[in-house]
Amino acid sequence: MLAAAPLPEVLPAEGAASVAWLLVALPALGALVLFVGGRRTDRWGHILGVATVVAAFVVAVVLFAGSLGLPAEERVRDLGLYDWIAVGALNVEFGLRIDPLSLAFALLITGVGSLIHIYSVGYMSHDPNRRKFFAQLNLFVAAMLLLVLGNGFVTLYLGWEGVGLASYLLIGFYTGRRSAGSAAKKAFLMNRVGDVGLALAIFLLFVELGTTQYAEVFARAGEISPGALTAITLLLLLGACGKSGQFPLQAWLPDAMEGPTPVSALIHAATMVTAGVYLIARANPLYDLAPVGQLVVTIIGAITLVLGAIIGCAYDDIKKVLAYSTVSQIGYMMLAVGLGPVGYAAALAHLLAHGFFKAGLFLGAGSVMHGMADETDMRRFGGLWRHMPVTFWTFTAGFLALIGFPFLSGFYTKDLIIEASLTAGPVAGWIFAIATLGAAGLTAFYMTRLMLMTFFGPERWKDLHPRRIDAADLEDPPEHYHPHESVASMTAPMVLLALGSVGAGAFLVGGERLGLYLEASLGAPVDPHDLPAAFPVGLVPYVATVMMLAGAGLAYLLIGRREVPVERPQRVSLPVRAARADLFANTINEGVIARPGIWLSRALVYLDNRGVDGAVNGIAALLGGTSGRLRRTQTGFVRSYALTILGGSVVLVAALLVVGGAG
Repeated sequence: MLAAAPLPEVLPAEGAASVAWLLVALPALGALVLFVGGRRTDRWGHILGVATVVAAFVVAVVLFAGSLGLPAEERVRDLGLYDWIAVGALNVEFGLRIDPLSLAFALLITGVGSLIHIYSVGYMSHDPNRRKFFAQLNLFVAAMLLLVLGNGFVTLYLGWEGVGLASYLLIGFYTGRRSAGSAAKKAFLMNRVGDVGLALAIFLLFVELGTTQYAEVFARAGEISPGALTAITLLLLLGACGKSGQFPLQAWLPDAMEGPTPVSALIHAATMVTAGVYLIARANPLYDLAPVGQLVVTIIGAITLVLGAIIGCAYDDIKKVLAYSTVSQIGYMMLAVGLGPVGYAAALAHLLAHGFFKAGLFLGAGSVMHGMADETDMRRFGGLWRHMPVTFWTFTAGFLALIGFPFLSGFYTKDLIIEASLTAGPVAGWIFAIATLGAAGLTAFYMTRLMLMTFFGPERWKDLHPRRIDAADLEDPPEHYHPHESVASMTAPMVLLALGSVGAGAFLVGGERLGLYLEASLGAPVDPHDLPAAFPVGLVPYVATVMMLAGAGLAYLLIGRREVPVERPQRVSLPVRAARADLFANTINEGVIARPGIWLSRALVYLDNRGVDGAVNGIAALLGGTSGRLRRTQTGFVRSYALTILGGSVVLVAALLVVGGAG
């Protein structure tokens, strides 16, 4: 039996922590009012939607401040609300866990979520369904908060499914567009694959321990057999891959760009894509006892961070470039949480910093679209910095943070992950170093390419006419592009996020500030400088900076010094074609999963129709045919019945004579 690491005592919630339920209740109430109120709330629905999330942020700040005043061993609190499920041996409490990990996520979700809500007021100002949009945003935030605050795996699963439902509604918000409906369905179905893995993991936990509550599962993790523990951690990873868009379930995430841009910021920065990282981090007592599970997490993370970075280099759609950037950056976080105690704090630091600069980048992309008739093709942009100065400078802050420019957020948090990856072992350390550093160079390449094509160079849009974005759009596009700066309700959140992009990383990493705060949830942080590494950890900032400069310089040589064609070149090399095709992810998924699934379902339908239904229908036909023939003997005439009786009597007498004669 494996020995579990000592865990801090779980204390009952008291004081301010006793009202933690407001975190979930406030946005849930906003969603309920807006859904039920219908068109009667159109005038003020957006105000209510913003107010509920801002109020939830205030509650999160109060709870966070309260936890800072407690010793580390007293920061884990459980708030039991009521007994949810009590069936036989299964007892599930509906409650919340208020600890450093859940509070860090709550601050991110409500803080960045509030800014996205405020931004949406201006972005959706001309949309007749703005009230419905805010109702769905509130539902999304409430579900995500329940996911990270739940005190057991079943409660987490409820929030997990709620996030899936809300994302389906938001991605498919433009109901008139076939592409939006297809993207929403694709996201929902691919996430269901991961959801099945998470559900099976929860079932196994109950079979092994008879409980699904965090406090009991983590305290008794050492009682789980090694084989079952490996299976549980791999199934949890499958769930994480679905929600966080990790290999091999990453193909849905770029298509999710069909929703309004604030949805992209909410899903790809502060909420849904971080759920998988949260799940692995929350289950750290299980993964610390399952080395195979940890290894697979790191492999999946390494594959995904490289895959996302490669594909991001080939896209011309500004939102899809950022989407694949998110795939890659979440890969960094997954790699880090798979490394164990040396990587937990690094993963969470990058996750929080990423929430700032990626949300800022998506909102900046939305501002560009807002001023360019909803256009997303970067080949039709150029020279926009003159027309959108606030958007340009805030976007630049996020760009520099993402590529790891020295002394901005990404420089500190991403380098910390690279340093941790070097400690994975003599061989694995080198493999992860090559993957993480190579992806850092690719990130600088595709983001510099995005900046050059969007904000610099000649104003290509002057010679073009806006296009109809979708055939289902009722309004005709304007005759000419008129790029302009966005309204204050959109630019103000972008400015605040830009400030976080600049300073959040240094604040979180400095003095191991975040790692020490998370100690009660993730264990004591381990400094990679204290562990054997593939090469000296102290060289990472310098090597990473060189890779960043190389990637940015190459982009300038290939893009900045050449004319950008408005139409995408069709005669390109095989690597570019592969990257444009998402490295054939959709083709592989279709060939390995979709088509075999269709064939299997058709075979089962045939078996059901010809086998099961055939047997039932055959018996029915036999009985029906027999009865039909027998029915012909029932004529209703007395003479027929008398003749039948006479005939039967003759047969009976003859039989008796035969038997008697034989005797």
